[in-house]
Amino acid sequence: MATERLSSILNQLRPTASAVSPNSGGSGVSAITQKNPDDVVITLALRTPLAKASKGGFKDTDLDYMVFALLKEVVARSKLDPALIEDVCLGNVRDDKAAYILRAAALAAGIPHTAGASSVNRFCSSGLKAVHDIANQIRLGAIDVGLAMGAESMSAADYGRPLSFHEEIMKAPEARDCLQPMGQTSENVGDDFNISRQMQDQFAAESFRRAEVAQKAGWFDDEIVPITTTVKDPKTGDCKTVTLTKDEGIRHGTTVEALGKIRPAFPQFGNKTTGGNASQVTDGAAAVLLMRRSKAIELNQPILGKFCGATVAGVAPRIMGIGPSIAIPKLLNQFNLHKADIDIFEINEAFASMAVYCVNTLGLDADKVNPCGGAIALGHPLGTTGARQICTILSEARRTKKKVLITSMCIGTGQGMAGLLVNEQV
Repeated sequence: MATERLSSILNQLRPTASAVSPNSGGSGVSAITQKNPDDVVITLALRTPLAKASKGGFKDTDLDYMVFALLKEVVARSKLDPALIEDVCLGNVRDDKAAYILRAAALAAGIPHTAGASSVNRFCSSGLKAVHDIANQIRLGAIDVGLAMGAESMSAADYGRPLSFHEEIMKAPEARDCLQPMGQTSENVGDDFNISRQMQDQFAAESFRRAEVAQKAGWFDDEIVPITTTVKDPKTGDCKTVTLTKDEGIRHGTTVEALGKIRPAFPQFGNKTTGGNASQVTDGAAAVLLMRRSKAIELNQPILGKFCGATVAGVAPRIMGIGPSIAIPKLLNQFNLHKADIDIFEINEAFASMAVYCVNTLGLDADKVNPCGGAIALGHPLGTTGARQICTILSEARRTKKKVLITSMCIGTGQGMAGLLVNEQV
């Protein structure tokens, strides 16, 4: 049944003879590129540098300060009266005090108490869910202006207490599979779909290469805001003030040969996934300012792009990484689009196993996928990634004059999410 469902959804990617040609006036592209007063648009998309968890520039920075520092930058750079912001939503996975943190940080950053604040958690898609939740409020007329964020301090994450379920829940095999560690699900994808270690290392090396090129060329600079914070020397305890300006995880000169020498990270589950071909454990935050198009025009705000919508889909928990291969076709179908209509795909590289599977199964043009590298090179602060990818894809689309964009990620426990945007910086 699962195979039949996958085949059915994948058929949506294959235009029939009677289908309109991609990017023609009769395709879904013409509908999503129309500009209407009630459109949900993005007027600002910024992020912090991404820092190595437990040893990088944010290792001694608590989540509250990270969120506060970015919010201050959003308020300053948007040149928007913060009293116009009606709601703020934070995507976060690991901190159970995220809602308190966001509310306090927003007030301290100058957003008045008249604005609401909330946190959401859909694991690795939490940042995108925050964007989707704010966009839906705007679309429904509940608010005109809202701010979505994603933030994660993986340095501060508590991995101590193991998760467990009631014995009645554990009787269901797929429910038990929700307890599988993410590394195990990566090995499952590699084994089930014949994604070899060599294929994964090749994909990872290319991610590092693209990220290195982008960083050296300054392509990330317009999406990153410098953050000044404090770092403690682990040996002496001395603290010093530092200003972070660049992503720390990009390993310049990474080769397939070098990656091939790294030991498996989860030998109890398999021998393909390593610290070199999986996403890095990372600290960072991202923010996306959204509003109704008519309001953006009224306020003379720059319109970076249009947020068309997003969708979620479920997959078997033990192969959670294949989530984008189901969510992307579902999203395309909802907007009458084909894969050839999409100019850039930003797919979270949780593991090279799932990234290779999704690119191959969907038959995507590899040059369109993560042109500036992905989470293997940049890092994956869990709650941040969904918002970070929007910052990156809009920046890349502005630079290259690309128009129709999809961002997607797999989600722990067996889900996928995908969002559709139109770049208007052309």
